[in-house]
Amino acid sequence: MNFVEELRWRGMIHDMMPGTEEQLQKEMTSAYLGIDPTADSLHIGHLVGVMMLKHLQRAGHRPIALVGGATGMIGDPSMKSAERNLLDETTLRHNQECIKKQLAKFLDFDSDAPNAAKLVNNYDWMKEYSFLNFIRDIGKHITVNYMMAKDSVKKRLERSSSVGLSFTEFSYQLLQGYDFLYLYQHEGCRLQMGGADQWGNITTGTELIRRKVGGEAYALTCPLITKADGGKFGKTESGNVWLDRRYTSPYKFYQFWLNVSDADAEKYIKIFTDLDREEIESLVKEQNDAPHLRPLQKRLAKEITVMTHSLEDYNAAVEASGILFGNSTSETLKRLDEETLLDVFSGVPQFDVSKDAVSGGVKLIDLCTEMASVFPSKGELRKLIQSGGVSVNKEKVSDTDMAVNGDYLLNGKYLLVQRGKKNYYLLIAK
Repeated sequence: MNFVEELRWRGMIHDMMPGTEEQLQKEMTSAYLGIDPTADSLHIGHLVGVMMLKHLQRAGHRPIALVGGATGMIGDPSMKSAERNLLDETTLRHNQECIKKQLAKFLDFDSDAPNAAKLVNNYDWMKEYSFLNFIRDIGKHITVNYMMAKDSVKKRLERSSSVGLSFTEFSYQLLQGYDFLYLYQHEGCRLQMGGADQWGNITTGTELIRRKVGGEAYALTCPLITKADGGKFGKTESGNVWLDRRYTSPYKFYQFWLNVSDADAEKYIKIFTDLDREEIESLVKEQNDAPHLRPLQKRLAKEITVMTHSLEDYNAAVEASGILFGNSTSETLKRLDEETLLDVFSGVPQFDVSKDAVSGGVKLIDLCTEMASVFPSKGELRKLIQSGGVSVNKEKVSDTDMAVNGDYLLNGKYLLVQRGKKNYYLLIAK
């Protein structure tokens, strides 16, 4: 597999230094990509870079994921309008371990193959490096004129004239450049990859390698991902879409990909899956022939949910989606864990009711009018029950005198009342 060709048809190349493709065709090449360790989970904004590393390994090359423990303590000025909070070492180490577990879903770290992936942390080679030695050994090779000419610095200075750019952040490209030099010398790394905003930092590294040791190194960047409507990719009303289920449940993760626009689905399925060109073209044709069936979104959501979480999580997410939008049964509803149940019904009206009252047994007609104003009157509720328009926990109610008790509570706490096909109400017993 030709790595550059693979990225090219997937729309994943923004800039590439001359000679990069020849280097990759000549021999197995080690390439690295930096990951910001400021949280203990990656979010989907990181996935473009992770997929680059995955395709690199699939093409027979050796991926190195660099967790920026040292640079994460400073903050990269690229595309940022303010400095970051600085992290302590304990937090960085914790974040590194969590990130490695997530990367292991995409990259093979454990095989005996010569292109097994490797995780490194630049804090390990920076922590003992004194400031005097650094500016003598590294700083003298890169001029201020060269550093000032970088877009990342120029744009930041233009944008933050009142705030300025601290020396700490100005020095960032030197530190990143040294990372590339270190990995060139210690891991035989010849290529650095990253987002389009990283071009200036990456090429500082190739220049440092050339000036300091006379070596040849290369750079490759991918476009920054945007949505077709111009909105920011990966952001929802509740914030980032995380890979860790503690922050974004598999159901919400699945729903994010399922709900992307047709134009975005066609772009994202190339970037965020390893489906081959023929299969993607076939899915695009299906989508064009029957857009209402949304085959692209469904396949994209499946591939990426299985890759990030598991097939079981994907199946559970599909099943959970059917509860709100399909003809699912009470058994399906009862299988939902509390977190997914709340995710599925996050947008429906909710009412708090007395757990003691429900546990002791209460008539549904009293519960849904007096204890919770789900229905405006008992008369209206009776009429709806008689016409088959009321369900509790996905089971039709036929008896106007029906009573519910603690056995009806989902996860020992919730009762789902349904009026007609689309109107849901969640009663929470407290």
